[in-house]
Amino acid sequence: MKLYDTGVYLQNGQEIIPENQADLPVAKEEAAKNTIAYSILKAHNKSDNMEKLQIKFDKLTSHDITFVGIIQTARASGLEKFPVPYVLTNCHNSLCAVGGTINEDDHMFGLTCAKKYGGVYVPPHQAVIHQFAREMLAGGGKMILGSDSHTRYGALGTMAMGEGGPELVKQLLCQTYDINMPGVVAIYLKGAPRPGVGPQDVALAIIGEVFANGYVKNKVMEFVGPGVASLSADFRIGVDVMTTETTCLSSIWQTDAKIEEFYAIHGRPEDYKELKPGNVAYYDGCVEIDLSEIKPMIAMPFHPSNTYTIDELKANLDDILADVEKRAQVSLDGKIPFTLRDKVVDGKLYVEQGIIAGCAGGGFENICAAADILKGKNIGYDAFTLSVYPASTPIYMELAKNGVLAELIGTGAVVKTAFCGPCFGAGDTPANNAFSIRHTTRNFPNREGSKIQNGQISSVALMDARSIAATAANKGFLTSAEEFDGNYSEHKYYFDKSIYENRVFDSKGVADPSVEIQFGPNIKDWPEMAALADNLILKVVSEIHDPVTTTDELIPSGETSSYRSNPLGLAEFTLSRKDPAYVGRAKEIQAAQKAIQAGQCPAEAVPELKPVMETIHKSYPDVDKTNLGVGSTIFAVKPGDGSAREQAASCQKVLGGWANIANEYATKRYRSNLINWGMLPFLIPSGDLPFKNGDYLFFPGIRKAVEEKADVIKGYTVEGDALKEFDVTLGELTDDEREIILKGCLINYNRK
Repeated sequence: MKLYDTGVYLQNGQEIIPENQADLPVAKEEAAKNTIAYSILKAHNKSDNMEKLQIKFDKLTSHDITFVGIIQTARASGLEKFPVPYVLTNCHNSLCAVGGTINEDDHMFGLTCAKKYGGVYVPPHQAVIHQFAREMLAGGGKMILGSDSHTRYGALGTMAMGEGGPELVKQLLCQTYDINMPGVVAIYLKGAPRPGVGPQDVALAIIGEVFANGYVKNKVMEFVGPGVASLSADFRIGVDVMTTETTCLSSIWQTDAKIEEFYAIHGRPEDYKELKPGNVAYYDGCVEIDLSEIKPMIAMPFHPSNTYTIDELKANLDDILADVEKRAQVSLDGKIPFTLRDKVVDGKLYVEQGIIAGCAGGGFENICAAADILKGKNIGYDAFTLSVYPASTPIYMELAKNGVLAELIGTGAVVKTAFCGPCFGAGDTPANNAFSIRHTTRNFPNREGSKIQNGQISSVALMDARSIAATAANKGFLTSAEEFDGNYSEHKYYFDKSIYENRVFDSKGVADPSVEIQFGPNIKDWPEMAALADNLILKVVSEIHDPVTTTDELIPSGETSSYRSNPLGLAEFTLSRKDPAYVGRAKEIQAAQKAIQAGQCPAEAVPELKPVMETIHKSYPDVDKTNLGVGSTIFAVKPGDGSAREQAASCQKVLGGWANIANEYATKRYRSNLINWGMLPFLIPSGDLPFKNGDYLFFPGIRKAVEEKADVIKGYTVEGDALKEFDVTLGELTDDEREIILKGCLINYNRK
């Protein structure tokens, strides 16, 4: 794999010419317009400036962890009907909540909203969000916005993006998705995969090369080159969905007869469109990949970029396991002993669980290939278990018809319905200290369901379904699919649309205002949120120095999912696994803001504010409860890697958070979520911090600074009877984003 250190030209879709070696009769600016990405973005841009895009999407999609909050936000802002097709799938909170009705209440909320506002409702267990979108929504040259980070349909010619809920709210209110024209990086494929190598192997190889260096961060990955033709549609989809883990903005692929066949199989031949770059296209970078050189891969805990070939892991087992232990000390904050070296038996690594599931692993070809490898074998009667989740009911049905389902069940595998749980820590939680290998999307801490705060820990490695099956056939001893010397059956896929026609509610875009929305006791409205005050006092209530902080650490997944419809209930879990004292500290200082809103003195509610106010008054005597906001902030080196979940930001806001302070934001998604919830996305240079956890910070004239687009904002650490000055910046903000922050949140911005 080669990463070019300059831009490149791609000539006739085949020849890479580095920018510094090019002698072409076309200007770079014109050649940049010949990428597939540029043409799609141009077609969806509502501004007259291709450097400042204002995008309207063709379709929207959400699942049952996100759609309640999105619709509640839009309702508070005057929603009357869904202006574009909006699909509400139920694939995250599909299981009943132990001791409660709250998950099914969310489903009924979704069904009644689909009827009232003119949407589509996909019942639980029918399909995971992204498989339904592939089967029923994607179209050549189209754009889809989803409230899930793995919203990626580029292999089908659809540019899709995963964002926090407020960006979908904007689309529901006929507003636009505003971004600068992103860079476009060519992912140039050549050759063909060797037997035993699957899409997850290719994806992990790419992630391992580009995540840490940020090579494609916030850019569009455009898959081109002769190697694309060697990959089936399913294979391309499996690689494409994992591009999220590179921190890219979106993805798009050149299309061909295999994608045309995909649309024909799914009864939508008219949705195919041939896409390819122009004769000379310019890219901001290039990743050149020889598919024939990629071997079966594994991403060790605790990140998809912690990659090795399986052969490399076996050859250096003790050293790599020791490195994982070091990573665990960072990821788990040293709170719990962790080792995988006790899994080594006679020099071989033993795993207790295999999972093939969701939008990455649950595809038809992955499951058929796993069945081929397991044919005539069994998984044994020891600790090892294997679960398989087809990504949709049509896939499940075809596996039943062609006999693969029976073959898998005969091996001892358990085949379950479409469910995203294994990707975020719900369902199939291994035993304490167990090790799980999964063809899913992520392996962050707690993504397998463990609870560090209760002393329970297990861990996940990512692998392709083929090597998981080879490991299962070897009774749990880690095995590469290259060791399988049998044949692959290459079953043909037949899609049965009648399954959806019988079960999916589709309003065909017709709203019925007479429908009453069905609520449940856990579905709560957002609390009132104040506008940004003239001056701001912030208490630092958490300080995180990990190289990257994931959204799972900011607001855990798993058992918290059932509270995503309850802002106050969910907020109680904020940073619960990373900094359990955070919620209490945030609430203590939030009492001061509540006192201000009640017309009272903040120092009366929070006595420790009295000396802080006295120090501030020495230099700023006019600051008082009429022009002051008080709240909390956190510092993290690089927060926001991972999920699109808006709750990573909104939970802080609900608890009185006014800002994050970071050296860098891991993703655009997380920064956008902060802004849409009225939080200041402060940036501070890396190095020695001018404050520490528990300190009070003062930002005089903060409202004016936002209004007047100040390049640098002065802040002060309150140290005894003195103010110590430091600088922060906000980065680039659109006028609308500034107004959202000034109003206090997107709801206030849109409220009629």
